[in-house]
Amino acid sequence: MVQFVFLHGGGQGSWVWDETIVAIGRQSQGKAQCLALDAPGCGRKRGVDTAGYAFVDTTRELLGDIQRAGMLDVVLVGHSQAGMTLPHMAELAPPGLIRKLVYVSCSAPLSGLTTLEQMGRGKHGDSPDEVGFPLGPDASMEERYAVMFCNDMAEADRGNFLAKLGKDAWPASAYTYNDWRYEHLRGIPSSYVVALQDGVLPVEWQERFADRLHARRMVRIDAGHQVMNTRPEALAEVLLAEA
Repeated sequence: MVQFVFLHGGGQGSWVWDETIVAIGRQSQGKAQCLALDAPGCGRKRGVDTAGYAFVDTTRELLGDIQRAGMLDVVLVGHSQAGMTLPHMAELAPPGLIRKLVYVSCSAPLSGLTTLEQMGRGKHGDSPDEVGFPLGPDASMEERYAVMFCNDMAEADRGNFLAKLGKDAWPASAYTYNDWRYEHLRGIPSSYVVALQDGVLPVEWQERFADRLHARRMVRIDAGHQVMNTRPEALAEVLLAEA
């Protein structure tokens, strides 16, 4: 039985994986075990006081959640902002806990840059060193979010998703940390799922991050940033194949 552990991105919680977990159960005919984690302050951990959390505290708590679930030899799947935490989890995990990493449209800032600095302030393509945003600084966050996260969603689904987005908050240390290390990932099997319609991370940046994370394989899905919500069956098929 393959064991999947999922970690969400910024402004989201474990709930974001529900559709994909259902699809994995159906496609695997019950031969896959799934655990969706919540970062402190997110999902089932909303309301937790995270003011004193260092970056390493979040990592250790997430590893502890996996161990308390009795899981071993897991395929650890992360989305978006989770790309910064997965390498740290792999670095600190006890032997035998993590078998493979799968990054789903994940970020991987250069060492010395925070995730916000790597994103920058301009539009996509304005700077070769910053990811940027799909709309300029005059756009409201609501307008930005609709393009960034929901560009391939039906109107009803878009409204439901935006109503949930932003109610979950990672510890502040996730946005001030900048000591990223990736060299240890060379020895860990990993894959990167590129979302071809991504409104947050352009394809060229996803490919750059995949290289930075030493992902051995890249798999492409024709979907937006929230591929786990808009193309859960396709993502489940990819994850089962990669496992």
